[in-house]
Amino acid sequence: MNIVQKKLLAGGFSWINLTRRLGPVSFSTKPEPLPSASRATSNTSTTTTTSSTSGGSSERKSIVPPDYRFVYQEFLPDPKIEWRNPIREKLERLDMLDRRANIDIPEFYVGSVVAVTCSDVHAVGKTSRFLGICILREKCGLRARFILRNVVDNQGVEVMYDMYDPTLLKVEVLRLEKRLDEHLLYLRDALDEYSTFDLNMEAEILPEGAPVPVNDVKVTLKPRPWYARWERHNLAGVANVDEHTNEKKARKAARVATPWERFDLMKQYRRTIPDEEQKEIFAEVYSQLHQLELTRKKLKRKRTFVKPTKLA
Repeated sequence: MNIVQKKLLAGGFSWINLTRRLGPVSFSTKPEPLPSASRATSNTSTTTTTSSTSGGSSERKSIVPPDYRFVYQEFLPDPKIEWRNPIREKLERLDMLDRRANIDIPEFYVGSVVAVTCSDVHAVGKTSRFLGICILREKCGLRARFILRNVVDNQGVEVMYDMYDPTLLKVEVLRLEKRLDEHLLYLRDALDEYSTFDLNMEAEILPEGAPVPVNDVKVTLKPRPWYARWERHNLAGVANVDEHTNEKKARKAARVATPWERFDLMKQYRRTIPDEEQKEIFAEVYSQLHQLELTRKKLKRKRTFVKPTKLA
């Protein structure tokens, strides 16, 4: 019995039940190499398809769509190697799939208008609903969370939700779109008109198979003081940063700027999960996620019949 098994048994876990749920547990995120004798036979029985129209080439194509890494980004683990734990990551993915089977968590990005209904013991109907624009999505696994912002009665209100919180009852995407930046935290210092949305807003439905639109609006910031030093963040969605930046602040921003980091391939590699591990993770959860997508589409097409109150 190794150290990991002792820790699991000390914490109340049963190694037999764990292996029954996970199957054969592997402590490596990379697939084991196949023997030379069974490698030829496994190519015909794997979940990937072989291209037969390219002159007999044996290149294997993945059945997982390439946009899954953006739609389901919380399924990818943290890239920091010291925070990685293959057993915990696999258990979290199973719990995330079980949670998605009970609640529909649709596709949305930073910049989308989302309405969340959650249970609240202090509310009148024991439920509360908040609508706002998503200004941040962060973390991974069961710790994935997002922040919604809206201006209510001339007061900026922000609510942070855990994406897999059991108290969430319904997540609705009223306007699906993206923005030019990875986060919209600068809306805290922008004019209220960029964060104001009607609480009774109706959903804007995109055509089936249409790409996600990118909103290239340029927001206008209020005068200082700001929540952060936005002149140092190289923001593409802000129009008037230079108007509120003097020469001293501009020199400091140029002093701490690191434009060469976009050419540092190793730093970019350490900040992301390798493509091989991404394909392995999404191949594991693709079948269940695809089935959930088909079920959601069927429910959207199904029309409920409402019996009229007055008959002719």
